[in-house]
Amino acid sequence: MSIERLDKILASQNLGSRRDAGAMIRRGVAAVNGSVVKKADYKVDTQSDEVTVNGEPLVIREFLYLMMNKPAGVLSASRDTRAQTVVDLLPPELKRRGLFPAGRLDRDTEGLLIITDDGAFAHRMLAPKSHVYKLYEAVLARPVSTQDIAAFENGVELNDMTCLPAQLQVLEEGETPLVRVRIREGKFHQVKRMFLARGNEVLKLKRVQIGELKLDDKLAPGAARELDNSERSAIFSQSSLANVY
Repeated sequence: MSIERLDKILASQNLGSRRDAGAMIRRGVAAVNGSVVKKADYKVDTQSDEVTVNGEPLVIREFLYLMMNKPAGVLSASRDTRAQTVVDLLPPELKRRGLFPAGRLDRDTEGLLIITDDGAFAHRMLAPKSHVYKLYEAVLARPVSTQDIAAFENGVELNDMTCLPAQLQVLEEGETPLVRVRIREGKFHQVKRMFLARGNEVLKLKRVQIGELKLDDKLAPGAARELDNSERSAIFSQSSLANVY
């Protein structure tokens, strides 16, 4: 943002649609630098002008960055006419136009999901050259062997691709063990397909970390909150990749 119409600014900050914002402005509830403005097309410099609504300063955010604890059964999409999406779950105070999930989790997969309206940020996070690793915890149908661990380290071969080297660690032994997987890619159903290629099956899957950003354990399934600057930076941090486990 830089020079923008006042109604567009109000709408972008989740104060209603453009039509709603125009009506608010005509009622005289908005002011720029202390002066009431009643024209919707009034130009505002978002870098230097102060905007107030009903006397309260408006913090103008160009982009929004959210962490969600995605529940199972919800689509990683902005909108869908037949099913509930992660954007549908957002509370009114966090909704705004243009939000989308940066990357996706399968419908039955839970855990850490980033939702934003910053396309460049999402592209950087998802680009293979950024080396942003994702950490998953999975409950499996059968125990894991040392050969499975070695196969993950060497790159599991699927019918249409060979996966990049990944790390597989057993957290809890048993007939249906709990394991942790770290991958850099994010292909369609990749973690599930990797285990299927090894003759195993994922019963439950949850993403718990992206880069060095960990899922906030205080977030209930379906809840979301804003990321602060340090958390956004943690996504791209490479300082402790070797110490994830």
